[in-house]
Amino acid sequence: MSTLQALILGILQGLTEFLPVSSSGHLELGHALLGVENKNSLLFAVVVHGATVLSTLVVFRKDIIQLVKGLLEFKWNYETRYVAMLLVSALPVTVFGIFFRPEIESLYNGNLFMVGLMLIFTALLLSFTNFAQSGKSKIKFKDAIIIGVAQAMAVMPGISRSGFTIASGLLLGKKKKDMARFSFLMVLIPIIGANMVDIFSGELKDDVSIGFIPLLVGFVAAFVSGLLACKWMIRIVKEKKLIYFAAYCLVIGLIAIFAG
Repeated sequence: MSTLQALILGILQGLTEFLPVSSSGHLELGHALLGVENKNSLLFAVVVHGATVLSTLVVFRKDIIQLVKGLLEFKWNYETRYVAMLLVSALPVTVFGIFFRPEIESLYNGNLFMVGLMLIFTALLLSFTNFAQSGKSKIKFKDAIIIGVAQAMAVMPGISRSGFTIASGLLLGKKKKDMARFSFLMVLIPIIGANMVDIFSGELKDDVSIGFIPLLVGFVAAFVSGLLACKWMIRIVKEKKLIYFAAYCLVIGLIAIFAG
């Protein structure tokens, strides 16, 4: 992987991890256009995912500090309940990752036709949110499970994780601000968990196809673009502008289908 390829893929990862356009789908498209083989990019994937985790921690640092302080009180308070809901939301994707990981990884094979179909599905889902009424109810445990299932379904390349989870919450009548925060915090658990599995599995030591400079460039690009995209997405959800991304996903999905 060249430095330029790492820069482009890092920016793609950072932007699309938070914007409702599917990071997995765009990375599949990016790999195909740049000629980067997926099987040789495991280390790069771990690095750029780590960068987006860091950008999430920076944006929501005040919320995270508050949650940690509440947990350290060792009682059933708002913070403990919120963290418990985050853990519950991570159960579906964890089950998928444990029992169906080979099947999930097999989907990332450069099949642009399937990516296109899933991007169109994302476009339809985002379109539905345009008709959702402004919610007022708070997130409950049953909501966390439903939103968690949406996150698990987003392992398909082309389905936007942030788009699916936020749209699910909005359609359940949840507050826009609450859903944006919950969606971005809930992803920390599965991403960190998946990265830990990859690191301790020993598979990374065999990946010597990427040099230090491309990895550094990819990390910085993903972190900076992720930081900007995360802040931008919070405003987008508040202002109910997801319909614009529905149109974008539709166009890119059609292009992927014809390219495939």
